[in-house]
Parts: sequence; structure tokens; C-alpha cells
Amino acid sequence: MPSKVRVYGKAQNRTALGIMHAYHVMYPHATLEDFLKAFPKELNPDCGWPVIFRNRKELTTENDLDFWFAKPDEVIKLQDGTNMSVVKMWTKSSFESLVAHAKQYDIEVAEFEKGQRGEKGGFRLEYLNGYVPPVPGKKSNKWLWICLAVLAIIAILLILLLAKGCQKPAEPQIVEVEKVVVVHDTLYIQQIEEIEKNFNAAEFVKGKADLSESAKFVLHDLAKIMQKNPELRLRLEGHTSAEGDAAFNQKLSEARAQAAVDFLIEHEGIDVSRLEAVGKGSSELKNTEDPMASENRRTEFIVLE
Repeated sequence: MPSKVRVYGKAQNRTALGIMHAYHVMYPHATLEDFLKAFPKELNPDCGWPVIFRNRKELTTENDLDFWFAKPDEVIKLQDGTNMSVVKMWTKSSFESLVAHAKQYDIEVAEFEKGQRGEKGGFRLEYLNGYVPPVPGKKSNKWLWICLAVLAIIAILLILLLAKGCQKPAEPQIVEVEKVVVVHDTLYIQQIEEIEKNFNAAEFVKGKADLSESAKFVLHDLAKIMQKNPELRLRLEGHTSAEGDAAFNQKLSEARAQAAVDFLIEHEGIDVSRLEAVGKGSSELKNTEDPMASENRRTEFIVLE
């Protein structure tokens, strides 16, 4: 079977984390038990289970934080509400076993990407051979699409029969083209929703507009979708917390939105006419109960009609 997902990483342990995230993207309804069966203890005999359930509040010791990926953007959130951590410690032999093991799930691993000195390691995912990941929370979509496809075929046949009797052969062609467009739109919107969730989770450093490495990885995937869909236009909105001067926050939010736009233009080759940058300051807080919370320092993107 051809590979469906390729994992790019800049470090051995981060690439291992990327493999687990790739499996979660491909199987969004997988439980902790499914993960433990898919990635058994034998893959990492030196450190124990590759994956384990941990409540983040329990990761209080320095040993825990060093041994497990414990930051919010590193912990895998399962559909049943379980938070799953991935072990950081991988010997070369254990990592090679993990890479070989992942192939049975159509996951391949690229050679390590070279990073700049002092740069934090990371990972990113690339979908291959036309693969579109399933949308979490919609288990019955398969049957829904089958039913819609059957109804569409019946509708087209009826239109063809009516058109033949009325001598209007152009009508079924128009309907058929519209069906193709609807399916195409649905596919890339599903991809954008997944990318948007990951991008909106990337927080900015207090008082700065520099993009994090995790945000750059997500923008790279977003650029691929935009290159395949030239009609797609986006507005990127920068937000700040309520801390500090309102005028400063407004300028900072504009700079954050513009930083994302500039990255897409300068590094990914997206035409400037397809992008907008808007600063919202602290006017639209994500966490209204705590206006100073770090999750309020963010940049979001919106698909324009």
C-alpha cells in the first residue's frame, strides 16, 4: 500500500511524537487501548511504554517533565477526553523499530531536516497520494456519503431521461459539474479545519509578534492547501491578551497577523491578493474569564467567501 502520511522531524524524539500524532490524525476515534496495542512496549524496551495516559496535573516533578512530552501542544487529546503523553527517550535502535513499525499504518518518516543552531526540534505532517484525513467526531460520514452518492446517481439518471424527452441535454451536465465542486470543497474545508485547530493552538510569546516553530509548520501545510485551491482566500486576525496598553495591544495584534501573512508570501509563495491581515487587539478574548491568559495571545485565520 502507498504511504498516506509522511512525518518530517528535526530530532529523533520529536519525530517519534510526530508518528503518534500521524496515527491520531488517521484514526481520530482511537482509544488509549488502541494506541497501546498499535505501539506496544516491545518498541521501546529501554524506557517502557511509548505512550501512556497521564493527567497533566500529575506531571509535577522535573523527572516527569523530562521523560514525557507534557506541554499542551504535545499531549494527544483522544475523543473520549483522555490526555495521552508520549515518551521522549528513544535509543537509536528503538527509534528505528518504531519507524519500521509505523509503515504498517501507511506512515513513512523522512530524513531529519536540518535546523538552525539553538532551534527547538519539531515535526510536521504531509499527506501523500491524495490522502484526506477523516474528520473527528463524524463516524457515520462514510454511510452518509454512500447514501448521497446513490441519491445523486438516481437524480442524474432521472434528469437524463427528462432531458432526453425535452431535448435539453445541457441540464444534466450542469448538475454533474456542481456535484463535483461540492465534493471538492468539502475535502479541502475538512483539511483546513484540522490545520486551523493546530494553528490556533500556537500561542505567541508575551509582547512579541514572532512566529513559533509549531506555527510555521502549520502555515507550511496551509500553503499546500492554498496552492491546490487557487480560489481560496484567507483573512488572518491577530489577538492579544488584555494586559497592558490598549493602543500597544492593537499594534501588536496587527503585527502578529502580518507576520503570518508575510511568512505565507515570502516563504511559501502565496500571492498577496489572496491574504488579509487584521489586528483585533484585546477586543475578542478567547478566555473572557481570565483576560490576561496566554491563550488570548493568538492569531486565527478565516476562510473568505
